[in-house]
Amino acid sequence: MSAYVERLALAVQLPAFPGPDLTPGWARLLEEGVGGICLFGSNTAEGPQRVADLTSAMRAVAPDLVVATDEEGGDVTRLHYAHGSPVLGAAALGAVDDLALTRATGAAVGAELAACGVDLDLAPVGDVNSNPDNPVIGTRSFGTEPHDVARHLTAWVEGLQSTGVAACVKHFPGHGDTAADSHLALPLLDVPAETLAARELVPFEAAIGAGAAAVMTSHIVVPALDDRLPATLSPAVLGHLRAALGFQGVIVSDALDMAGASAERGIPEAAVLSLAAGADLLCLGPDKDESLVRAVQGAVVDAVRRGRLSVERLADAAARIAARPRGPGAAEPFDPDAQLAGARAALFVEGDLPDLTDALLVTVDTEPNIAVGVVPWGLPAGPASPSAADPGRTVVVQARDAHRHPATLALLADLAMRVPVVLVEWGWPGPVDVPLVRVVTHGSSRPARRAVEELLQARGWRR
Repeated sequence: MSAYVERLALAVQLPAFPGPDLTPGWARLLEEGVGGICLFGSNTAEGPQRVADLTSAMRAVAPDLVVATDEEGGDVTRLHYAHGSPVLGAAALGAVDDLALTRATGAAVGAELAACGVDLDLAPVGDVNSNPDNPVIGTRSFGTEPHDVARHLTAWVEGLQSTGVAACVKHFPGHGDTAADSHLALPLLDVPAETLAARELVPFEAAIGAGAAAVMTSHIVVPALDDRLPATLSPAVLGHLRAALGFQGVIVSDALDMAGASAERGIPEAAVLSLAAGADLLCLGPDKDESLVRAVQGAVVDAVRRGRLSVERLADAAARIAARPRGPGAAEPFDPDAQLAGARAALFVEGDLPDLTDALLVTVDTEPNIAVGVVPWGLPAGPASPSAADPGRTVVVQARDAHRHPATLALLADLAMRVPVVLVEWGWPGPVDVPLVRVVTHGSSRPARRAVEELLQARGWRR
């Protein structure tokens, strides 16, 4: 029994290691039965071909291995970490509201992932971004209305899974109406059960109905279902996903190294609680050491020995992972022209763009949320400071989530007192009470950058 439990305790883990190469120690873990590997920026920074080489090396050791990554398009990309995504993100797709484009975008992401050997995409985002001050969802969401989010979520899932890559819809039961980042804290979604059902759960129900292979949990407390434990660790919340929503696929935990899950208890204990609550596949977070996998394995085995976790629950989790749907699927041709047309349609201009012949372009950089990471965004801008602007010279300021950053708002207000200001908003378009013209992009991507450059150049701007 012990060897059986030890292997099951590896089979439910989705760890991640640093760098683009499979080391001997990690190869041994794959041989012993680790369930999957999640690829993050350090694994993918050298581009899709290196990713394909890495996944081939891993599957040569473990043919049934789950290989996962977060490829949402737009702001969140792993395969294009160095240059930005070639496809639109969720907010832009929601703004365009063309379901055929949304489905084609999911299919384009899936085709590239399949070619790289990735069979589980930790995407798309099903959260309804009803709180404009949300620091972690924002442009990763298809919008603010649950039924609109549901329509686009379903189309993206269908497109992705048509390629043979499984979708993992996140972050159940809904991270959109929160003002804290669960990477750093434990957010609270304190809404009545009726609101939860009519808003947060609507997209997840639609995605489940469309056959989404997996659902990812969130590290948030939802008192309408459980006033004590975060969703990832809550039998009540995950039981609701199974019983009330009828989901029978793989439940994937969000990364257990996030503060919302493990700050008070450590990753191994969070892993045990998540399994006991009903999760199947445990994402541990990026760039970990082999010792963490062993520590989680030991904690799970000990929990079984002490009766805190049943062998049946552990075996059920491993069986769901093994039974996940996988390719091959169809690969539709990627249409970059459709992505560019979508990016143009997603641009909203609030006000009248002035003549930009002599405009100064500056960037206000802010710390990205951890899910996005340090990826390219916006147009290349020189080292010029806004203070270098001559009186009357228009300043084009590009920023992300300007409304959430007091220093950015103060800068914009000061500039607007002296010169004409155009704000290119690359993040979520929250309220900005400053007299300026605003260009809303609904998120960064390579096509969005080109569309913005075209827009500015049409008014005379040159690099």
